[in-house]
Amino acid sequence: APGVFQLASLLVELDSSDETSRLLCADALYQMGRGEEAHRMLSLALSRNPQRAPVLARLALLQLKRGFVHDGNQLLKRLIRIGDSSCLLPILDIFQDED
Repeated sequence: APGVFQLASLLVELDSSDETSRLLCADALYQMGRGEEAHRMLSLALSRNPQRAPVLARLALLQLKRGFVHDGNQLLKRLIRIGDSSCLLPILDIFQDED
């Protein structure tokens, strides 16, 4: 995960509008146990595009893990309204079993 984080961070520096690099960076941060930083990065990505399903799904799972059930449920409701659940399966590879 540290190597992935370094590469994704470099890509974000090269193009700060690249959402895929931000998601990759947030995923690597999460896997390295830096959930708060991942949350900040995802929140920033969500502020730029509030209807982006992969960001909503990751933020929802982070909120649920942090114990913010209401916030997590609100994000999941937004994800359901968008109707794009294709982002859920890849997220299962990122989160650990205990999540």
